[in-house]
Amino acid sequence: MLQSRATLDRELADLNASIVRLSSMADEALERAMEALDTRDAEMAAQVEQGDVFINDLRFLIEEKCLLVLATQQPVAGDLRTIVTTIHVANEIERIADHAAGIARLVSRLEGDPEFDTLHKLPKMARRASKMLNESVTAYIERDAELAQMMVRRDDKMDKQYRKLFTETLEEMRDGDYVRRATFLLWVGHDLERIGDRTTNIAERVVFMTTGEFVENIPSAD
Repeated sequence: MLQSRATLDRELADLNASIVRLSSMADEALERAMEALDTRDAEMAAQVEQGDVFINDLRFLIEEKCLLVLATQQPVAGDLRTIVTTIHVANEIERIADHAAGIARLVSRLEGDPEFDTLHKLPKMARRASKMLNESVTAYIERDAELAQMMVRRDDKMDKQYRKLFTETLEEMRDGDYVRRATFLLWVGHDLERIGDRTTNIAERVVFMTTGEFVENIPSAD
């Protein structure tokens, strides 16, 4: 027996709330991973890694809820796109949290090394990654195709920051004592750049959800 429209709306609202919660957990993981890196706090880094299990569990729960709605409601058109998009969004957010956990794992490998003189552009990249995550989820919750399209256009800014980080760090690798730490910083930069890519994936899915069209690499307006 098909569920009522009101029931479907409640289930979609519940999925929205779960996505917001998942996004908040991933954002906090990223913030704490970067703080652990900056302060060389191995205990905080370990907490980020341990918390990744709960993020994974919530992602699986969201997917199960989506499959249940598909099986019981048999949604069509816009509702079907919404549920399919929700599965993709949850998966991208969970992968973002994986990148945060990857940053946290590097902290233990740096234990006993000299303090960093600078993290270069990493804090700025992390702030941009966090902003992109929040904007992409906002676009999803508010069904805002225009915001999603703006995000896709702006993705190149994160790429440019990563390229600058790469160039600066390679320069410092001329100091043989710095090569190992510089390599780790580049790994962190790569994780942050990938987070930017994944938020763009979310934005592209939001455009699909709201318009029925799949867009990729929208040309920048500038």
